[in-house]
Amino acid sequence: MTKIPDQNDTTHFGYEQVLVAEKAARVGQVFRSVAQRYDIMNDVMSLGTHRLIKRFTVQMSGLRPGQKVLDLAGGTGDFSMRFAAEVGDSGQVVLADINEAMLQVGRDRIIDKGLSNNISIAQVNAESLPFPDNTFDCICIAYGLRNVTDKDVALRSMQRALKPGGRVLVLEFSKPVNEFVGKAYDVYSQLWPIAGKLITGDADSYRYLVQSIRMHPDQDTLLQMMSNAGLEQCSYQNVMNGICAIHIGIKPQKSAQAMPE
Repeated sequence: MTKIPDQNDTTHFGYEQVLVAEKAARVGQVFRSVAQRYDIMNDVMSLGTHRLIKRFTVQMSGLRPGQKVLDLAGGTGDFSMRFAAEVGDSGQVVLADINEAMLQVGRDRIIDKGLSNNISIAQVNAESLPFPDNTFDCICIAYGLRNVTDKDVALRSMQRALKPGGRVLVLEFSKPVNEFVGKAYDVYSQLWPIAGKLITGDADSYRYLVQSIRMHPDQDTLLQMMSNAGLEQCSYQNVMNGICAIHIGIKPQKSAQAMPE
């Protein structure tokens, strides 16, 4: 049974403790601030490797023509446009995000590329997805789960909206396996707020980004969270020695019963 949050309950916003009721608004302000230059900063921070990681993640989705996919926390639409090519004109992609500024950038990019035929836009909260049970063949949340206030509730919401046999993909920054790689990555990531200041005029948002990565559950902890949400055959694939990880969980075929949220 899900615990009802008390008005004095707190959660982390980066390294800072804030009221649960305040976190979504704080995260929203971060992404409104960086929306217009979000994709440029992705290239800078990842040295371009995010494109290869996204391509690998799409391959792991196993999508086929005619299927339906939810690109959750999809922001500027990178994954939605990739998924659209996989499901074709007979399929459907829903680009969903809680942040209106990010969705606006994504919507404009999709229209400019002439890909609006099989991509729709929805402003949603990952913790309470407004879709019927058993709707999607695949739900992908990329670099977004760490910003969700209650990750367990969000994972259960995804499980509910997934078709039996469908899969959840979670692409997220994670914990490097090699200690030397981890230390080098820590040093490199400390440069992100400086780059954020130069490129977007906002160092604080990228300081939060670094802190949110440090606070995110490690690979095995997230694996257990997905299993607890009612997903089966849960596994993960480390990328770049665990700097990122792609987690996969499948909704049981034997029953369309969703986990209670």
